[in-house]
This record gives sequence, C-alpha cells and structure tokens, in this order.
Amino acid sequence: MFGQKKVRVAILDMNEGHPNQGMRCLREILSEFGEKNNLTIELDEFEVRLAKQIPDLSYDIYISSGGPGSPLESEGCEWEQLYFDWLNKIEQYNNHSLSEPKKYVFLICHSYQLVCRHYKLAHVIKRKSTAFGVFPMHLVKDGKNEPVFNGLQDPFYSVDSRDFQVVQPNHQQLHKMGAKILCIEKDRPHVPLERAIMAIRLNKYIIGTQFHPEADAVGMTMYLQREDKKKTVIEGYGEAKWKNMIEHLNDPDKIRWTYAHILPNFLGQSIGQLQEA
Repeated sequence: MFGQKKVRVAILDMNEGHPNQGMRCLREILSEFGEKNNLTIELDEFEVRLAKQIPDLSYDIYISSGGPGSPLESEGCEWEQLYFDWLNKIEQYNNHSLSEPKKYVFLICHSYQLVCRHYKLAHVIKRKSTAFGVFPMHLVKDGKNEPVFNGLQDPFYSVDSRDFQVVQPNHQQLHKMGAKILCIEKDRPHVPLERAIMAIRLNKYIIGTQFHPEADAVGMTMYLQREDKKKTVIEGYGEAKWKNMIEHLNDPDKIRWTYAHILPNFLGQSIGQLQEA
C-alpha cells in the first residue's frame, strides 16, 4: 500500500505512571497496521508528566495519550510548559512552507482537553458525575466529511472515560485557527446540561478526540470484569448498566468497529500524505 517502508512514531504517555489499557492498545494498533501494510513502525514512548520526556521533531507521527487527573490543575507546571513548547514547535514546523514532510498528531482524551484549554477552543470543566462506559458519538457536518472517520456510522460508539469535559465552543477562536468540530455527545433535550464536544480537527495535521478510539473490546471486557471495577460500575450505575456495557463491547458494530477504523484511518491518511511529500 505504501512506498515508504519505515515510519517513525512517538507516543506521548500522559498516564503519570498509572497502569492502563490505552498504551497497550496503541502499541497493538501500530503493530497491526505495520504488519498489514508491510511497514516498519519505529516506535518510541515518552513519559511526559513524571519524567518530563518530550520527543524531538525527528518523528513522522505523534500520538498523545489519555491520562488521569484534572486537565485544569496542571496549568503552568513544568511538564505542561514543555508539552506546549513541543506542540508549538510542531505547528511552527508545519506552518513553514519549506517544511516537508509535515508532522501528524493525534490527541486523546486528557491531551485533547489540555490542548482545547491551551488554545481557548472551548471551556474545559468538571462534570457533575464521571462519564464511564460505551456511548454514542454523533457526527456534525464537518465530521461527516472527515477522512479519519471514514467508514463510521452516525452515531458511532466508543469508550468514554472522563471526569472533565470540553463544552461551550469558542466559535471565534475555532474560526481563527481553522479548527472544525467533528462530533458531539448525545443530545438530551430533557437534561439542562451542555453537550460535550467529542472531537475537533485543529488543522490539516492535528486532530483530537475526547473519547478513546484506541480502546479494544478484549481489554475493556477484562477491565470491566475485574471485581473492583465491576463493583464500582454497579454501585454507581446499577447492574443493568454494567451488563449493557459488556454487551456493547462485544457488539462488532460498536467498539470493535471504532477500534478498526479511527486510528488506522489516521495512520493511513498521515502516511499517505508523507508519501506524497
């Protein structure tokens, strides 16, 4: 599929040392994509929040992970300043007319919240209660034309796990940056709460999602069947909700479909444009 046989990828690990399924899923998606397309994926990981590790500009693709904690309380801290310095360098490089090939970035959950706050694209606020489970994502006009979402239904389903949310878009700032809202959470007219903005394309090279497109059915099923997690979900939402989540995870049209499309689409699109450059 691709003429170029080697691609360098950096994962910016935002998990602050907490064990999680997301990093495993990202590694597996990259490995599967490389095998399927006869590509050598050279992968390096950078522990951002504890070790203050930041990649240089020698990589082709960057994936910045989700992570725990508040995306508000870290404002101004050392690791965050280093992180935004890296992002600014990516943007400066991409904006230079002679810079080829461009650098491609995918932001997940915590990273997405940080960047939305940093660029003032919307308000980032604490939720009244934790969102955790498998939820529908509803495409808006620009999302229906987004290549990374090719092959998805409307709505499509993904794992959502967050205590904070991105709401109240700053349309003036979005327009200034050329950013586009791609999808939102379910509209609930009977509930007087803002709908969260679930994905934004910041520019031609950077896209972010509030949800977890890397989540796989096997890992999430194992996670939800752990006694402590099962107890937490049942106590918070009831046993019917827990059973419903397990069913959604094993539905091939929901989590498995999203896992097989969004990040592989992003990789395919990015590497294809690298080839053209």
